[in-house]
Amino acid sequence: MPALVLLGAQWGDEGKGKATDLLGGSVDYVVRYQGGNNAGHTVVVGDQKYALHLLPSGILSPGCTPVIGNGVVVDPSVLFSELNGLNERGVDTSKLLISGNAHIITPYNVTVDKVTERFLGKRKIGTTGRGIGPTYADKINRVGIRVQDLYDESILTQKVEAALDVKNQMLTKLYNRRAIAVDQVVEELLGYAEKLAPYVADTVLVLNRALDDDKVVLFEGGQGTLLDIDHGTYPFVTSSNPTAGGACTGAGVGPTKISRVIGILKAYTTRVGSGPFPTELFDEDGEALRRIGGERGVTTGRDRRCGWFDAVIARYATRVNGLTDFFLTKLDVLTGWEQIPVCVAYEIDGKRVEELPYSQSDFHHAKPVYETLPGWSEDITKAKSFSDLPKNAQNYVKALEEMSGAPISAIGVGPGRDETIEINSFL
Repeated sequence: MPALVLLGAQWGDEGKGKATDLLGGSVDYVVRYQGGNNAGHTVVVGDQKYALHLLPSGILSPGCTPVIGNGVVVDPSVLFSELNGLNERGVDTSKLLISGNAHIITPYNVTVDKVTERFLGKRKIGTTGRGIGPTYADKINRVGIRVQDLYDESILTQKVEAALDVKNQMLTKLYNRRAIAVDQVVEELLGYAEKLAPYVADTVLVLNRALDDDKVVLFEGGQGTLLDIDHGTYPFVTSSNPTAGGACTGAGVGPTKISRVIGILKAYTTRVGSGPFPTELFDEDGEALRRIGGERGVTTGRDRRCGWFDAVIARYATRVNGLTDFFLTKLDVLTGWEQIPVCVAYEIDGKRVEELPYSQSDFHHAKPVYETLPGWSEDITKAKSFSDLPKNAQNYVKALEEMSGAPISAIGVGPGRDETIEINSFL
């Protein structure tokens, strides 16, 4: 049962798309198990760059079946926009499967997301405004719309009415917005039914049968560990579980079937949106990391906040995910620094803390404790093996591996599909 989970070990944007694409040619299924089009992956194939938001990265690998699992929230308009864009570029998207139990992001979910975030003002969370949170809230409140509901107009209408009973009261009386018409929403959603039908499947059955038949299944998380609704820097988190446990609930596969859990680590640290970030840089180094690393959100278009590598966060990710391996990305971005600081602990109220504090207040006040490692100036983008790297780059990788608590099995030395050093096979 070769089932692998691949997830972000920081705040997202670690380069999961590159890692998934690297494995895509060797796996039979690639599964998105949570999140929605608030995630973003950039995959470079030859001289072509693909920006994926909702679709699994495996859709770019011929022979691989991409799957959107039950734990994902789906905006149909975004889905078909992305599919059409790939089709126009010659990518075959016909093998895509979508769980009938996945929840639909409705137009009113997007409206509620935007007006609520605007209403919070300085207390805003920094959501993408794409309706993700309200859709997950509807799911928990049992007024959500699932993909399968589009094929029963009576049920769909009843569910939309139930959801809008409360939301229209809120929109009109609290936010001074116009009420949303039930019929209009139902008509729009029914308009997607026929187009979605070829993709809809019982993905839980498909994936479990595939594993029973010794097929290789890769579960691809969106966002990152520190954005997990339970284990992240709450409340500045996403509305789902990008951690390894989310793969089981979001795809319907039992934990005993997971054979390997791979965490993606950027060689430095970035974050999009609000929330604490101990190693964030506000100087020339931070700006250089942003510029050289091209640190702009694939989905949000917002500049990413940049900082030095945080080993405390990496250790935490190893613990809560049960990581067996790391994939270290963007090592090439650090080329040119004479000295590279690495956060090895925090100082909180004058005390050194080695592990991520459980207290939100403590984490907000955490100051990084740095150790400085010697840098390198040689171009590493042509390196094909670990021994090809400059000695200082090798030592940097070894230090991060020791601090993080799991072996680094692959290293990204450039943006291209072939600019990766594989130390240990993931399969």
